[in-house]
Amino acid sequence: MTGFLNIDKRRGDTSAYTVNRVKRLVRHTMGKLPCGHLGTLDPLASGVLPVGIGNANRLFDYFLEKQKTYRARFRFGATTETLDLEGTVEVGGPIPSFQEVEGALGSFVGRISQIPPKYSARCYGGKRGYELARDGVEFDLPAKEVEIYSFRLAEQVAPDEYEFEIVCSGGTYIRSLSRDLALALGTLGYTTMLRRTRSGIFGEETAVPLDALTPENWENYLIPTDMVLPFSVMEINDARYYNGVPFPVGEADGTYKIYREGVFYGTGIVEAGILRPDKKLC
Repeated sequence: MTGFLNIDKRRGDTSAYTVNRVKRLVRHTMGKLPCGHLGTLDPLASGVLPVGIGNANRLFDYFLEKQKTYRARFRFGATTETLDLEGTVEVGGPIPSFQEVEGALGSFVGRISQIPPKYSARCYGGKRGYELARDGVEFDLPAKEVEIYSFRLAEQVAPDEYEFEIVCSGGTYIRSLSRDLALALGTLGYTTMLRRTRSGIFGEETAVPLDALTPENWENYLIPTDMVLPFSVMEINDARYYNGVPFPVGEADGTYKIYREGVFYGTGIVEAGILRPDKKLC
């Protein structure tokens, strides 16, 4: 069995804890199958966390580049060392107005460079940033390029706090965005709430809370692997394909969903008219 569970991760749970809970559910009925999440959510964040089961985990690279949508709240005039509610609050800087915040957002849309938070899973010298930071080690994480497709100010929820909707590329750190937006406004800032509402095709409208899943019902929520892939279908009954032998086909170049006698098998790639196997996902 292979596919995805679209989990609505609770605030406070780690992504690893969520995956381990799914592993235990799956083991009850299917035995030991590999399970893994497609994009970490911070413990204080909630929302969409797709968990791959079985061979579906081979699609990790495909989902890595997908767009993500978040709702986030930033507090201005203060910050913490973790850039979220886990750290110690340091007060400093003015509180920008609604109009000032809205006016600063345009410079963050498009390709931007951002430095990941030190308290993150980003590695430095073979160790996680949060491990080094907790040990008091001095280090600087290199900047990375990300893309912000949309950055919208939704409302002011407190005198010093605003809510945003952000559509961005995979790998974007929303906590870094709160820090950098505040700096652009001449103040300090950090993230007080974060919820992922969409990750690629997976949205919060179809996400299921972890506590709603049981060994008896989890299969009812399983999304088949082929349903998340936007590729054209190719029916292949030629044994050469399943023996790993490339051969010519009359199809345009690109990636295809491969079916054998109507049953999904995996993905294949056509290059210069030659079909070769890509990933076995059944």
